[in-house]
Amino acid sequence: MSTIASRPVLTDLVWQTEGTALWTKRLVLFVAGILALWVSARVQIATVPVPVTLQMLVVMVIGAAYGPRLGFATVAGYLALGAQGLPVFAGTPEKGIGLAYMMGPTGGYLIGFALAAFTVGALARAGFDRNPLSMAVAMAAGILAVYIPGVVWLSATWGAALGWENWYAYGVKTFIWVDALKLVVAVIAFPAIWKLVGDARS
Repeated sequence: MSTIASRPVLTDLVWQTEGTALWTKRLVLFVAGILALWVSARVQIATVPVPVTLQMLVVMVIGAAYGPRLGFATVAGYLALGAQGLPVFAGTPEKGIGLAYMMGPTGGYLIGFALAAFTVGALARAGFDRNPLSMAVAMAAGILAVYIPGVVWLSATWGAALGWENWYAYGVKTFIWVDALKLVVAVIAFPAIWKLVGDARS
């Protein structure tokens, strides 16, 4: 009998393999995801104190397409490269690199990326990516997974400089609607892709 946890994510169907080839597939997806996160960090709109980038969309797509474990591992790998000093984050190397950068105002959002990839991936494994309404729920959960640690960290590290009363304006208001619009793409795209896959297999 099948269980919720055994439901496939898109990469399970788009690229079917097993055995040794499965690890090759995972490695390719891992590297491709890190490259996508790096590129998406360079596409940005300068805002203070955290820039708006395409990373939120990429994180959610990685989580939904890869599943919770590979999605989390991919984002964690990206964060590990940044912690080692590679200029993979938004604003690097101009705004610092490595752990010094991660301890800045973006630190909570970066950790939230990994949490969001796992959260959205787990919901995708449960079949939430099959229709727009449930995919919207998955995206909303992913947004919360990013914004909660992001705002808490921003308030704790920059609260005195920004004013504690401005945590919403600086930590959420500047980005939430832009991120929500970006995630509409995933809400529409994933169920549509699943339908195409189903039609192709029928």
